[in-house]
Amino acid sequence: MSQQEVHFQIMWNRLVSILEEQAMTLIRTAFSTSVREAGDLSAGVFDRQGRMVAQAVTGTPGHVNTMAAAVTHFIKDIGPERIYPGDIYLTNDPWKGTGHLHDITVTTPVFVKDELIGFFASTAHVVDIGGRGYGTEAREVYEEGLRIPIVKWVERGELNHDLVNIIRINVREDNQVVGDIHGLAASNETGRRRLVEMLIEFDMNDIEELAAFVFDRTRAATMSALKGVPKGTYYNEMNVDGYNATITLAVTITVSDEGMHADFTGTSPLAEFGINVPIVYAQAYFTYGMLVALAPELPNNYASLLPFTVSAPRGVILNAEDPEPVAVRHVIGHFVTDLCFGALAPVLPSVIPAEGSGALWNFQASARAADPSEPRPPIELLMFNSGGTGARPSLDGLTATAFPSGVMTMSVEATEQIGPVVVWRKEIRENSGGDGKYRGGLGQTIEIGPIDGYQLEFSAMFDRVLNPARGRAGGGDGAPGAVYLNDGTPFPTKGRELVPADRRLIMELPGGGGFGDPAERDPAAAANDLAQGYVTRDDATKGPHE
Repeated sequence: MSQQEVHFQIMWNRLVSILEEQAMTLIRTAFSTSVREAGDLSAGVFDRQGRMVAQAVTGTPGHVNTMAAAVTHFIKDIGPERIYPGDIYLTNDPWKGTGHLHDITVTTPVFVKDELIGFFASTAHVVDIGGRGYGTEAREVYEEGLRIPIVKWVERGELNHDLVNIIRINVREDNQVVGDIHGLAASNETGRRRLVEMLIEFDMNDIEELAAFVFDRTRAATMSALKGVPKGTYYNEMNVDGYNATITLAVTITVSDEGMHADFTGTSPLAEFGINVPIVYAQAYFTYGMLVALAPELPNNYASLLPFTVSAPRGVILNAEDPEPVAVRHVIGHFVTDLCFGALAPVLPSVIPAEGSGALWNFQASARAADPSEPRPPIELLMFNSGGTGARPSLDGLTATAFPSGVMTMSVEATEQIGPVVVWRKEIRENSGGDGKYRGGLGQTIEIGPIDGYQLEFSAMFDRVLNPARGRAGGGDGAPGAVYLNDGTPFPTKGRELVPADRRLIMELPGGGGFGDPAERDPAAAANDLAQGYVTRDDATKGPHE
């Protein structure tokens, strides 16, 4: 390695540390539990053309990989001639950001000696954005909440108070939402200051040479990793629950010398309700899955994302266009990773895992007074929950782990501190992992209910109740999910419903599929399953569905 390469490597390491500080600033300043507890965010630095040079390790692929495409929209819509020192821009446009209105992306330009050298950007999920709230019920994006075009939050150091007021009067939790936007801006400012300090230290005026160094090596490493996949065309289908009707997701992956392309022809049509997925979000989870499978150690940036492309016919659920409803695009979008894994499983049998629970089981509720004669302040609640991941070709699946979203578990204490709810149970769900040589990850059982004279207006957004995660290579399917009230009343998996003051909601999250012949499971592992309570039958080598 030459002296110049060593020099660039040192700067690269420094840049990554700056981005982690940027992300941690957002976590420390966030008002929403989804950001500070679960890490539902992204942070990154971009060159002056809007190409992502690096990202923070903290964050989710649905945010990072969509944000990677967003900054070019900011540059175009603001106009290069209107980008000034001291500016801050924001948007939550689903088709120029992360795929739905509940994520706000903030972008800050970086100037050195009055010259634009790049941008910092960050994204976070906010607890409310008005409209019908975070749920599936809208028929158009207009109903889903306040849509903010790419606009200046701050111009030359002056806060846009009119925009602040517009946001405040259109959301239910104005202090949390406006506070989170300030947190996003603060995180970008942390990155900006640290980058300027780094450039002064290294006697540099911009990051162009560093970006070129990073892109060149990342591109070469990504293309090298792709050589491990035989050239050809591969197909897969997956059925998921959808809204009142099963949805078929289909993909054809073409691997060539130029990269990898996923086409979603054959996928079911758009849904009537807000589970549709903008293609930028589908691309994010396709790209993430391929990089995880082929090159998990590579940095995520413009060059590593470039070889992966997608397409879809108009009118399918993975290619929602304005103004289709997209509020809970994650419910379907999170399945894209397993869908694409399944296409490559025949040629990468030692790499591709079984299917997992996929989509998060979000607890999104509005706490309202049960008795109108005794008014209580309304409170918005959000809690992320995860089922089990699919078993891997040489390891068991992970229990109660968010894959592919990557968000962290939200603690019971943090959720109960926000509003009038009690989490009565949160425990591993026995017998939920698919059997196999390697067991699927287990789901969890959560029992939660309102207190203090409240009831919960609840937005259900669950899947894998009718279509469980499939095993692979002879492994069994994971257990399907279940949702019901504590008196046994079935609870819908999609739509806005009521949890009365005297009831509790019970969510049994799905497990991941197993991998390999169950008869080949290590007897010691089977005995440990029984000892730990993962299974409850004497024959621990067999799954719960035999």
